[in-house]
Amino acid sequence: MNDQPRLIYNPTAAQGSAGKNLPKVQSLLAERGFKYVLLMTEGPDHARKLARQAAEDGCNLVIAAGGDGTVNEVINGLMQAELNGNKRPALGVLPVGRGNDFAYGIDLTTELIATIDILVKGDCRTIDVGRVTGGDYPQGRYFGNGVGLGFDTVVGFEAAKIKWIHGAASYLVALVRTIFLYSKAPVYEIALDGNKPFQRAFLMVSVMNGKRMGGSFYMAPNGKPDDGIFNLCLADQVPQLKILPLAAKFLKGTQQDHPAVKMMQARKITIRAIQGTIPAHADGETICTAGQALNIDIFPEALEVVSKKYDA
Repeated sequence: MNDQPRLIYNPTAAQGSAGKNLPKVQSLLAERGFKYVLLMTEGPDHARKLARQAAEDGCNLVIAAGGDGTVNEVINGLMQAELNGNKRPALGVLPVGRGNDFAYGIDLTTELIATIDILVKGDCRTIDVGRVTGGDYPQGRYFGNGVGLGFDTVVGFEAAKIKWIHGAASYLVALVRTIFLYSKAPVYEIALDGNKPFQRAFLMVSVMNGKRMGGSFYMAPNGKPDDGIFNLCLADQVPQLKILPLAAKFLKGTQQDHPAVKMMQARKITIRAIQGTIPAHADGETICTAGQALNIDIFPEALEVVSKKYDA
């Protein structure tokens, strides 16, 4: 049936552990009498195509089962769909990936039984969606959790190379590696909401719709995905020996008291590289490795997501 929920499942998420969890997921859903159509992803961008088709078929719920990359592809499919007067499907999430930061931002746990109970109950809230334009995506790419520029992007690149540990631990190892690879900050020109731009050497810039990146780093500890505004975390250049102590503050979300860190808010952000280039990701998906300019916009109340009953 066209309107039956679609479960878009990425079996390669979390280095293949998601695939091993599929029988348990199916069993838990069957126990609860939840009917759905299972669609297995077969490679990069497949989840986006499946989600777009589901939305254009008139499906009312599309479930992304995987990590943040899978969720990002599904969000892009839902946002790109030609609805022809139909309602955009709600997004459900089964966080069986590595970082699961988007799920954390909408108050979901990685505990499978609890998350499936929330999914089956079907309570929804409406969240904002961001779009970043530039780099490898001149037409734009949507995101649900956040965009990272600079240091944390390189951490993500390094974490993807690590095969011998899983989850947030891989990001911690990658963090140490990155200190030696990316210690000299590029100079960016940043304009917020069309105001006068400012220039500075930034080790890292995070534009957050959610709260957390890399499974452990609280870029915007007070972030809310439904308040119509991005939370920015701007980290200036610091000496190489001080990068690790600064990064440790992000693990607790206490970086705002560091003199090199500024927390700001904006709805529209323009960033240009003045010296050096921009490595950037959106929800962990590479936007560019050496970009020159990015524009980031927010779309308030753009997408319904299945979550716990939420009291603002």
